[in-house]
Parts: sequence; structure tokens; C-alpha cells
Amino acid sequence: MNMRAYLDSLRGKTVAVIGIGVSNTPLVKLLCREGISVTACDRRSRADLGELAGELEGAGAALQLGDGYLENLTQDVIFRTPGLRPDVPQLREAVARGSVLTSEMEEFFHVCPCPIIAVTGSDGKTTTTTIIAELLRAAGKTVHVGGNIGHPLLCEAGEMAQTDWAVLELSSFQLMTMDLSPHIAVMTNLAPNHLDVHKSMEEYIAAKENVYLHQSPSGKLVVNMDNAITHSFVGKAKGRVEEFSRFGIPENGVYLQDGTIYRNGKKIMDAADIRIPGVHNIENYMAAACAVEGFASDADIDAVACSFGGVEHRIELVRELDGVRYYNDSIASSPTRTIAGLHSFDRRVILIAGGYDKHIPFDALGPEICAHVRLLILCGATADKIRAAVEGAPEYAKGQPEIVTVQSLGDAVELAHMRAQRGDIVTLSPACAAFDQFKNFMVRGESYKKMVAALK
Repeated sequence: MNMRAYLDSLRGKTVAVIGIGVSNTPLVKLLCREGISVTACDRRSRADLGELAGELEGAGAALQLGDGYLENLTQDVIFRTPGLRPDVPQLREAVARGSVLTSEMEEFFHVCPCPIIAVTGSDGKTTTTTIIAELLRAAGKTVHVGGNIGHPLLCEAGEMAQTDWAVLELSSFQLMTMDLSPHIAVMTNLAPNHLDVHKSMEEYIAAKENVYLHQSPSGKLVVNMDNAITHSFVGKAKGRVEEFSRFGIPENGVYLQDGTIYRNGKKIMDAADIRIPGVHNIENYMAAACAVEGFASDADIDAVACSFGGVEHRIELVRELDGVRYYNDSIASSPTRTIAGLHSFDRRVILIAGGYDKHIPFDALGPEICAHVRLLILCGATADKIRAAVEGAPEYAKGQPEIVTVQSLGDAVELAHMRAQRGDIVTLSPACAAFDQFKNFMVRGESYKKMVAALK
């Protein structure tokens, strides 16, 4: 079904769109332009929505806001926002009454006219997605990037050509109810994450597996051979499988050996050509190389590696002041991501960490902080948990690292500035989500950059 036919199929039906956010606001406006009856639902109040409330009403949408935003959902079709579990009582009741529950991303899979590459995993999704898109563009392809990376694509599907490519970052929340898989699926790695929303690690893994379980035999799955969970998916895939590895040589795939990246014995490039720091970015490039095999050349891969400076909020150099370098790694919302960031530097750092509690363990983070951090500055809801993980690590000796808890990110930046000496590295790499103090990791990163820029 193409986009035009899909919109025509909604005529005469009522639609509810839950969550007036980045992915759903364009959808509400599109449906209104098509003359479809739309109710936009959001937990926020009218005052919180500000001008957007009047804008959507002006477009023709009815609003259902506040604490009762999920009540009386009787519409024919309900679009779920990714962060809302599909099994909350109000949605279960609506489905039992006959409503069709879907999402912006699910419908995009149904109407997208071009091949789809989708990337998921616990860490590295955004950078790998961006690298894949850059590689395809270097090969002369027209590429549409979207999904969890912050750009919705459903409303643009009608303008895409069959010869284009869609490259998506998909979260576990988007994948929970997916019944279609992309042509090429990439699984960067898996580790405990989002256990504040998922009922268990098993549910989290099951959601992620939807990225490949619905593929046809012509599909391809790319997985990390070094990650026990993703490696276990090899036997379940219906299509071709390629693996990537820093530590071994896969039967079919891309690997690192003596500082060189190879594909099945043939050199692709030197790992030193990769401009963005960190061994985890070597993994991201290997995953991307697997994904674009046959569609972008090895020369394209090397050229992008030499020029691509990375994605904002991912070990992003903010400034150097008095010989101290300040990095913004706000995307690091899990311990594994923070650990990867710490391994990117050649010296002990001043680390600013802490944030919203996703109920994931910090045990593995403790020894890494002991090995890579000289001053740990904690703030946010998880400060005490991270402190306990560090002080409970076998490698911990009193004062090594020194640990200080402060009230706010601003206090943390000021303390880091005061304590840093020439040659030091200060990095914001929280190991937690931002929701205890900020709307999201991007707002947290922007706030941090402003604070650092204001230092004298």
C-alpha cells in the first residue's frame, strides 16, 4: 500500500493520536489536512503545550489533555506514542472494543516504497544509523533518516522513490508491537536498559528481536559477535547473517585485526582513519560496513571515516579552556555507554554522572570508574546508587577516585572547572537518562554546553 492509498483508507474513520511530540505532531496536522477526524491526546496540560494547542485546534484537531488523556478512547484507529506501553488498561480496553492500535513507525513500514535499513541495540544506535546514511550518500544514494533519531518519516513517505533508502534508528519501545522487519536489520549490542518501562530483561530483548524476526529469506541481519545476546540470534534469522567483531574473525562479516578492518579477509581500511574517538566507534563502523555491503564501496567507507566528525552529544568536544578539554557525552544514558566513553580517553578524567533512575544496575560501572576517573562528580536521582557501585568495587581505595555529590548540573560544571588542571579532561557522561532534571538528553547536553561556554 502506498501513502495515498493509506490515507484514503482512513477516510470516514475516527483517529486518536496519543502523544503530541516530535513524531506525532506532523501526523496530526497531515490527518487534519486530509479531512480525517483526529483527537490528539497528551498527558500535559493546555498551558504546558503553549501555542501548539491552539495550532492543532486551528488545524482541526480535538484535544484531550491532562490526567484523563487516555480515557474514553473509542476511535477506530489509535496511534500510540513509543513511550506508552501497549498493554496499559485503557489501550487494552480500546482494542477489545474494536480499535486498531498502531504507531507512526509501524505504518511507515507498511507504506515505505524503498528499502529500509533499521538499527537497534542498547548503545551506538544513533551513531551507527548516521554512519550508514553517510555511507549511502557517499555512494550517491538519496537517503531518508528517521525514527528514534528524532525525525518522523511517515508524513514524507509519499515523496520517496523506490530507488531511495530509508535508514532508521529504532528503540525497544517502537519495536514492541512491530509485525514487519526491515530489509536489513542491524543489532549493535544488548545490555540491561529501560527496565523502568520494560517488565524484565527478557521483555526488552524480545522487543529488540522484532527488528529481524519478521524478515523474509531475502533479508539480512547484522549482529555483534562479541555480545553474547546478539550472537545468540544468529540461528533464529530467516535471511543472511553478517557479524562484526573486535576480538574474533566471524564466519561471514567484518572484523578488526592488528589495527586494520577487514571484510572476509579483504582490507576495508585502517581503524586509525576513523576520526571520531573510541573503540566503540570502530564497532559502529564495522556494523555499518556490514549493512552497506554491495551498496557502498570500501573507498566510500574510508572517505566517510576520515571526514565524519560524529553526532552531537556523543563525546562531543565542547571547548578547551586553560588547557582543559570539556566533552559532552549526554547521550550516555546507560552504564555501558558511559564505560565506552571512558575508554575513549588516554588518561583519567573528571567525570560528571548521575540522573534519572531507569532501575538498571551500576555494578559494572564501579570498577571502570575506579580505573578511568580521578574525580567523580555526581548529581541527580541516581547519585547515591553510582557512589555505592564505585565504593563497593574491589578496585576502590578511599579517595581513588575522589567522589563529590552536588545538587545540580550547574554546580557540577563549576566544581569541575575549579578542580581541573591543565591537561585534564572533563566529560559529562551520566550513565542515566535525563528525565529527573531535563526533558531529554539533548536538552541536558545543550544546557551543559551553555554552562561550559560561560566559564571564564
